Amino acid sequence: MTHTLAAHLLGIIEGITEFLPISSTGHLLIAERWLGHRSELFNIAIQAGAILAVVLIYRARLWELACSLVRPHGQTVHGQPARDYFWKLAVAFLITAVLGLIVKKLGFQLPETITPVAWALVLGGVWMLLAEWGAAVRARALGERTRITWTVALLVGVAQVVAGVFPGTSRSAATIFVALLAGTTARTAATEFAFLVGIPTMFAATAYELLALYKDGGLGGEDWSALAIAFVTATVTAFVAVKWLLRYIQTHRYTAFAVYRIVVGAALLLLIPAGS
Repeated sequence: MTHTLAAHLLGIIEGITEFLPISSTGHLLIAERWLGHRSELFNIAIQAGAILAVVLIYRARLWELACSLVRPHGQTVHGQPARDYFWKLAVAFLITAVLGLIVKKLGFQLPETITPVAWALVLGGVWMLLAEWGAAVRARALGERTRITWTVALLVGVAQVVAGVFPGTSRSAATIFVALLAGTTARTAATEFAFLVGIPTMFAATAYELLALYKDGGLGGEDWSALAIAFVTATVTAFVAVKWLLRYIQTHRYTAFAVYRIVVGAALLLLIPAGS
């Protein structure tokens, strides 16, 4: 397989899996078994492409939130003042940043091998089914609630750190379902908050990793043409995937993604030797 085709395929995988609740890290680890291991810079670039896609999709909302800082009155987001919504996003991000730095300093990280990722896919899928059932019970009892509470913001910030520590967990799955269980019963509102808080979180993580790579001298010897191809592919694919997901969840639950995770994780545990 050519480097160009492999770059396209890895860009597609990142674009599809980064914001769908199925774990981009898990799928990229699996893909690299057959497509070859890529540099840290390559992985950073395709992640940045996926983030760019979400920025483009939510550009109007981001502008609205930015304007709320200078024109606080009259603008609302999901039934609450836009300025309040902005500060809840900011607090969720700050919690993630502080706890994430602490985790980095402590050096706590699971090995990125297939077995723990496969277990994370399975257990995450089971948790999604249980969480979706619990969220449905809450929605029937409380009605549709689109408002993001401070409790939701705090827990979403923590959930992002947990997802970063456990490869295969899925940042989007963790944050969406924490929001649904903690106070926001509307899938669309929970998903939007999870995606919006993911923008500064993932940009910050990307910048942090890029700076560390630069200090270690890891920017040399890169295949820049393959990297550019993968970046563009990831951006386009993520744009399509997120647009599709936002339409899908208006009339469907996340059950199909949970079942997919369980099936893929179980297949990996059965077919791939432990520790691979």
